[in-house]
Amino acid sequence: MSHPGKSVFVFGLYMLLLGIALVLAPNLVLPLFGFALTDEVWIRVMGQLVLYLGIYYVWAGYTERREFMAMTVPIRLSVPVFFAAFAAAGLVSPVLLLLALPDLCGALWTWRALKATTASGQPLGSA
Repeated sequence: MSHPGKSVFVFGLYMLLLGIALVLAPNLVLPLFGFALTDEVWIRVMGQLVLYLGIYYVWAGYTERREFMAMTVPIRLSVPVFFAAFAAAGLVSPVLLLLALPDLCGALWTWRALKATTASGQPLGSA
């Protein structure tokens, strides 16, 4: 597995774990990020979506889908921006920004790995 592939694969594993936790035991995760305990189904629905996205990330990293990897960088970099805006608007606790750290770090890891691979002469679309 290439370095960019590994970065996306590892991020996918993180998403799988987060998704499973939100589906099976959301009230263990929610307080860590400043959210109240809940019996609402919506957090489990969100967990399912995170779980499914994790599957895509794991697949893309494992199968070297470079276009997908490149596309994830700006999307993941936008997560801290949105979370900061939500916190600034008083919609959530600033603690939520901790949940954006894996997105930020993962995006930067993938970006650097893709840049290094492209600089070495390997085209973006090749494995």
